[in-house]
Amino acid sequence: MRLPLYQVDAFTSAVFAGNPAAVCPLERWLDERLMQSIAAENNLSETAFFVPRAGGAPARGSHAGGPGGDYDIRWFTPAAEVDLCGHATLASAFVIFHWLDPARTRVTFHSKSGPLVVERRGDLLALEFPSRPAGECEPPAGFAEALGAAPLATLLSRDLLAVFASEAQVRALQPDFARVKALGFHAVCVTAPGDECDFVSRFFAPLVGVPEDPVTGSAHCMLVPYWSRRLGKTTLRARQVSARGGELFCEDRGERVIIAGHATPYLEGTIEVPE
Repeated sequence: MRLPLYQVDAFTSAVFAGNPAAVCPLERWLDERLMQSIAAENNLSETAFFVPRAGGAPARGSHAGGPGGDYDIRWFTPAAEVDLCGHATLASAFVIFHWLDPARTRVTFHSKSGPLVVERRGDLLALEFPSRPAGECEPPAGFAEALGAAPLATLLSRDLLAVFASEAQVRALQPDFARVKALGFHAVCVTAPGDECDFVSRFFAPLVGVPEDPVTGSAHCMLVPYWSRRLGKTTLRARQVSARGGELFCEDRGERVIIAGHATPYLEGTIEVPE
C-alpha cells in the first residue's frame, strides 16, 4: 500500500527550524498499530493522520474534506497517541492549503480534544484551540533534581508547568530525562518572561517518547492563559527556546486560545507499508 507523506517545519518561516511534523492524509483510517509503526519509523515528535469527514480522498487539487472542509485527525509520537498536538495540526492545515486544496482558507479538524479550526491569515496559520488553564500545585518529590534547578512556582494542567525567573535560566536547564520520565507526567513545560518577547518555554515529554519537543503548540493552551493573567494582556508573542527554536503569536479568548505561526515545506513523498 502506497500512501502520501509530507514533512513540514511548523512555527518557523525557515527550513531546518521550528518543529518538523510528518503528515499522512488518508482515505480511511488505518489499523492503529500501523499508524503507530509509521510514526515510529518517521521518528519525529509527531506524525498526524487525517481523513475526510464525509468521504472522498484528499487528493491533490480536490475539495476532499467533508462539508466545510472538515477532517478527523489523530496524532502519534514515536511511542504513543496523544490527545492534542499543535505543530502537527498546523502542518496538516499547511498540507491542505499548500498541496491538497490551495483555494481553501479555513479548515476544521475534529479530534479527541474537540473541533480545531485553522485559518490562513496572510502568511500565518492561526489555530483555535481549547484553553487549558493550570492550577497551582506542590512540586513532586525530586522535581528540582529532575530539571536541574528549582522553579519559582509549579502548576498543573494536562502537563506540569514550572515557572522560572528568567529566559537565561530556562535556556540553561539540562534535565535528567530518566528522572523527568519517572515523575509520571505526560510532559513538563518550563517557562519564564522573555528577553525579546512576552514569554519563553521549553517542553520535555520523555514519557511519550519525546525527550524535548522543539516547538509545542498544545503547551500554549496552558501557557497563554497563565501569561495573559500575569501580564494583564490578551495578545502575546512567544518563543520556544529549544535548539531549533520557534515563534508563536498568541491570543487569549477565554475558553479558547489562538496560536498562530508560519510553516515551511520540507518533503513531499510516498511511503510503502503493508496492507
